[in-house]
Amino acid sequence: MFQALARSFAQLTDRTILAVLLKVILLTILLFGLFGVAAYFGLVWLFAWLGWTEGGFAAAAGAAIIAILTGLLLFRIVAIFVLNIFSDDIVGAVEQRFYPEQAETAKPPGYVVGIKMGLASTGRALGYNILAAPLYILLLVTGIGVPIVFFSVNAILLGRDLQDMVAARHASDFHNLAAGWKLPKVERFFLGLITALLLAIPFVNFLAPVLGAAMATHLVHGKKKEQST
Repeated sequence: MFQALARSFAQLTDRTILAVLLKVILLTILLFGLFGVAAYFGLVWLFAWLGWTEGGFAAAAGAAIIAILTGLLLFRIVAIFVLNIFSDDIVGAVEQRFYPEQAETAKPPGYVVGIKMGLASTGRALGYNILAAPLYILLLVTGIGVPIVFFSVNAILLGRDLQDMVAARHASDFHNLAAGWKLPKVERFFLGLITALLLAIPFVNFLAPVLGAAMATHLVHGKKKEQST
């Protein structure tokens, strides 16, 4: 696990990885920016409907606050959605460097499949975190219970997402993966947990999705190599 993380950090200087990282960062920021613009016009309309014609500054301030709060709460979901679109480039770059034989037999899923995977990931993240919301509320009094449950839930979800990004290049049906493309549950959990923790660190969170995809590539192919020996 730590070797996979170290290799992923080391490959951040790869030109292909840097290009994807820039795309993920810019597109993630753009999506939150568009949300902020939509919030601004929505507040302007609301204030006008309420008869407050001088609410332009308040609408701008409110939209900025909404965009920032949304970014803090939903960054992980949006970043992983964007990552799914470009994940094949990251996985492919890692395979070209460390697993050339697997890279030759890979069948890139394309951006359309990536978007579908991203939407599925977003749906799972929203759904499971909404289901866990009552538990989050109950555990507020414990102080530490909420982050433990939150990171546990999202570790499970992220582990699956990252595993599927690799399998999508090789498995005929990544919705029903053969055992050879599945990581052990414990390993998949810690893959997701490390990525979730990195996503919670300011500035490092921009690197986290790319590092997670690279780690998943090492772990999946490492497991395949162990099975073949």
